[in-house]
Amino acid sequence: MNTNNFIRKVIKKDLNKKKYFKIKTRFAPEPNGYLHLGHAKSLYINYNIAKDFNGKCNIRFDDSNPSKIKKKYIKSIKKDIKWLGFKIDNVCYTSNYFLKIYNYAVELIKKKLAYVDELNSKEIKKYRGTLKTIGKNSPYRNRSVNDNLKLFKEMKEGKFKEGKMCLRAKINMLSPIMIMRDPILYRIKYKEHIKTGNEWCIYPMYDFSHCISDALEKITHSICTLEFMDNKNLYNWILKNITIKNKPKQYEFSRLNVEYNIMSKRYINKLINKKIIKKWDDPRILTITGLKKRGYTPFSIMDFCSRTGVTKQNNIIEMSLLENCIKNDLNKNFPRAMAIINPIKIILENIPDGYEERLIINNHPINKNMGKRKIYFNREIYIDKYDFININKNKYNHPIIGNEIRLKNAYNIIIKYIIKNKDGVIKKIICTCKHEKNQNYKYIKIIHWISVLHSIPAKFYLYKRLFNKINPLKEKKLINNINKKSLIIKNGFVEESLKTAKIGNKYQFEREGYYCLDKIDNKSNNLIFNLITNLNNKYRNKNI
Repeated sequence: MNTNNFIRKVIKKDLNKKKYFKIKTRFAPEPNGYLHLGHAKSLYINYNIAKDFNGKCNIRFDDSNPSKIKKKYIKSIKKDIKWLGFKIDNVCYTSNYFLKIYNYAVELIKKKLAYVDELNSKEIKKYRGTLKTIGKNSPYRNRSVNDNLKLFKEMKEGKFKEGKMCLRAKINMLSPIMIMRDPILYRIKYKEHIKTGNEWCIYPMYDFSHCISDALEKITHSICTLEFMDNKNLYNWILKNITIKNKPKQYEFSRLNVEYNIMSKRYINKLINKKIIKKWDDPRILTITGLKKRGYTPFSIMDFCSRTGVTKQNNIIEMSLLENCIKNDLNKNFPRAMAIINPIKIILENIPDGYEERLIINNHPINKNMGKRKIYFNREIYIDKYDFININKNKYNHPIIGNEIRLKNAYNIIIKYIIKNKDGVIKKIICTCKHEKNQNYKYIKIIHWISVLHSIPAKFYLYKRLFNKINPLKEKKLINNINKKSLIIKNGFVEESLKTAKIGNKYQFEREGYYCLDKIDNKSNNLIFNLITNLNNKYRNKNI
């Protein structure tokens, strides 16, 4: 990450002026869903700024809305943070401060800066006006301090129905900034809270609780994304008008947008509810748990966060940047293996039945520390059908009768004839093997293969982008832009050396792509692999 971005410049200036002696940041997710790549970037920025300036970074769960938050989301967020490699100084909850936040609301009432309103939500919206029209005051705006204190206390005691009353800040209904037109500070919700139980039936709004929580935790720099730029006006107004010692400052950077993807928890929930995806860990979405399931590594995600930088300019990041980050990691640090995704059987007619040769090959072409493995060569092997189908004559010389091709790490073979079924589908191919050592294959096509006798059945989940449009949220109907071929399942084989593979193991399947072992089907004994990302070879992408 650029160590001289605008936020770091601000911090350096503050430290040089001795405005602060210790930097403190926070990452404040709402536990109403799983973390996504945008959260990872925010955490990355806040954590590394604190670390680099010898400060501290808090995790604070914004649990101010009991209707949306769930324990399972808190658990998953903690798990994802740990998996990404962050060691957090302190874990806090907005609910820890409910009493203090309530008291600050009382203070605003006493200062004639807040009032209890009886307008319903539709009426409040109507009175607020629009960007083109000014707002008008609520008929309840000028209640006395005593009446407001009495009503607010009765709200707390549960004497009113949900939606009957709310507490609003008294700011300016003529303000050109919509959020400053008497925003709601508290609402009534008869919902048991996962931490405070039924102690409260009124809960603070995010904008009210967020800035106070920052101040109570002595956060110095409150770093958020650009959509909260207008909220900063309310953030500063609240802190200015309550008697709280610490006055954090808010700074905004551009929100992360990745092409052909969405990172809105609300819209991801819609996809789940409409059964377009099953869960939050679907490998086609950019949740951290989804990326993990697909096979992304913590290092690759942090590398991506670093490369995207910190700016105030909103833009859409190309998916290829994320893919390059994982490719770089996998290419250097993970072993090779062979897999046949679209199998066709080859019979080497000049190799006798029962013949078997053991070949020792490197697990990685450069990193010898990864060791070696055994593969077996015999009469029957599998190859991929795309090595026999002429897809693009201009780019690939696919083998035909009489052609000589090279089996990677083994021998040259010559195609004699092809056996097809009545529908013209290839059943098997008869070849002869030039069973000689040190053959010249410099100008011969090299293909991958697996011994039939030493193969393991496998399923391959091949993923493409979930949406057909670069920026799905800009389209009128999100669901209409779903790519119906975003997941294709293939049945094939992997080499026998993978029989000891463990869940989460990652491989480069040579000439195919990078894959992660997702699970083992005990009923069929299939190993199930998720495609992480393709190689740069466009021809191999034809599998998808």
